[in-house]
Amino acid sequence: MTNEFLSPGLDQATSDKIVSILQNRLAQEEEASLILKHAHWNVAGPSFIGVHEMLDPEVDAVRNMADETAERIATLGGSAEGTPESIINNRTWSEFKLMGRRNTQDYLKALIEYYADFIIAERKAYEELDPIDIISSNIMQDHVQELEHFNWFMNSHLIEEQTHA
Repeated sequence: MTNEFLSPGLDQATSDKIVSILQNRLAQEEEASLILKHAHWNVAGPSFIGVHEMLDPEVDAVRNMADETAERIATLGGSAEGTPESIINNRTWSEFKLMGRRNTQDYLKALIEYYADFIIAERKAYEELDPIDIISSNIMQDHVQELEHFNWFMNSHLIEEQTHA
């Protein structure tokens, strides 16, 4: 049976490899949106309002990344898995363990550490994808650009906090 969603110019094995890479990225993108919202709800202390309000647009940005990744998977004939189990089953990165109401510095430091792994994984994905599917590679490159931008915001916010300490 022919896969009606197989993109012209790709064979099934290559498409399956691309989908596998993208599924891993989708899982972390989905998880990251949950983690960012968790931080949004639980930050407290100095700079609360600035950090609280800074997080929501990034939640939206990461959700949009996940949607773009999921739609690319579907375009290639795969089935995007967006369940909690798929996050756990695809995890190749460290878990985010900060829980409860904590000060902004604690959350920013934990998010910066999480984003370091996130950015590295997205970079690895586009390096793997580049020789086999430039379209998927470009999607991941765009995601890295957004993630790096927000990482800069978080690091810049911490520098402000440290200069007042």
